[in-house]
Amino acid sequence: MYVVESKGGAIVCMLLALLFLGTWPAVMTLLERRGRLPQHTYLDYSITNLLAAVIIALTFGEIGKGTPTAPNFFTQLSQDNWPSVLFAMAGGVVLSVGNLSTQYSWALVGLSVTEVISSSLTVVIGTTMNYFLDDKINRADILFPGVGCFLIAVCLGSFVHASNAADNKEKLKSLSTEGTGFSTSKETLTNDVRESDVENGSSSADKARAGTAGFLIELENRRSIKAYLSDWNGRGWAFLAGFLCGFGNGLQFMGGEAAGYAAADAVQALPLVSTFWGILIFGEYRRSSRKTYILLVSMLFMFVVAVGVLMASSGHRK
Repeated sequence: MYVVESKGGAIVCMLLALLFLGTWPAVMTLLERRGRLPQHTYLDYSITNLLAAVIIALTFGEIGKGTPTAPNFFTQLSQDNWPSVLFAMAGGVVLSVGNLSTQYSWALVGLSVTEVISSSLTVVIGTTMNYFLDDKINRADILFPGVGCFLIAVCLGSFVHASNAADNKEKLKSLSTEGTGFSTSKETLTNDVRESDVENGSSSADKARAGTAGFLIELENRRSIKAYLSDWNGRGWAFLAGFLCGFGNGLQFMGGEAAGYAAADAVQALPLVSTFWGILIFGEYRRSSRKTYILLVSMLFMFVVAVGVLMASSGHRK
């Protein structure tokens, strides 16, 4: 089994993991904004996420000759280590539920805010637990100030969100006073929903009567599994998101094996990457106030500091 042993190799793994884990949420958000059903996207993502784990196990897990302390993947399968297997499976379930939850959060509050909050909570809780569970191989005097930087960053992130929300409110207020004919009344929205069924793309007035040939055709066309199997619009991007997340998680573990899993939580500074994609692709924070820009830059600066401090706390596993 291939094991990263040098601190430099661990830092490279963590930086690549930071890039991958900060990019896949942007890909998922892109598909949601294009109108693809979140269920379809997550199913595709899950397939390649699992495939990435299998690829890592069959390649890095089988490179070189196994040792008693680092057995190869197939050797581990035959070992009687069910407690470890169950712990790993529980971790996978929790990670998947968290990823699924954030998928809906991106649509509600935006990519940048979601990643700031989720990653900061992960660092505060996960880094503390990893430090004590991993034989305290990381330097506590450096590690925990890095955690403090994440706390400061999440506070700044909430201020950025509040300031940006106020900016958007002012933009909408100016739009309504310009007499553009823009309307968000409840009646208008209700009529729009009645005119078009978002799930199957058909109008309720066009539904065929039960028992007719048209009814049978409509029934087959809107069955969920056939919606899913024929929905290739954006499927390649969803597959890419799964690969990025899967390989990002693998690289994080490889870096943590060498430098300590608490230090590897530096990859949770993925808002650095996600915010970049949010600004570049989705136009977040454009034409915002000077206050918002100052808070945004301050938040990103604190994440940069946090990454540097956490990586500086890297230890060396004996």
